[in-house]
Amino acid sequence: MFGEQTIAFVRLLPGDRVNDVLVKQIVRSATSIGANYMEADSAGTKKDFKYKIDLCRKEAKETKHWLRMIAKANQDKKEATRKLWQEAHELTLIFSSISLSCKKQ
Repeated sequence: MFGEQTIAFVRLLPGDRVNDVLVKQIVRSATSIGANYMEADSAGTKKDFKYKIDLCRKEAKETKHWLRMIAKANQDKKEATRKLWQEAHELTLIFSSISLSCKKQ
């Protein structure tokens, strides 16, 4: 769902040299979160599960970075960007918590 929301959002951005680069980066990182979660869900081992969850966290953190850059390049989209950033932050916290609980087991 987050990847889909991000795709819908970036379609609203004007096409220019800066946004074209930012859009490619954020679409990769934001959609990777869901893909890695799907892989984690079907992981064969606890080690593989944790590795995929860590990738989810990494991609969520990277997505927050690209959202900050998009907000800087598109001042009129700050509110929409802030909402997506908050969701990416919540995903980061969720995946961090899952990863920590894997270490305790």
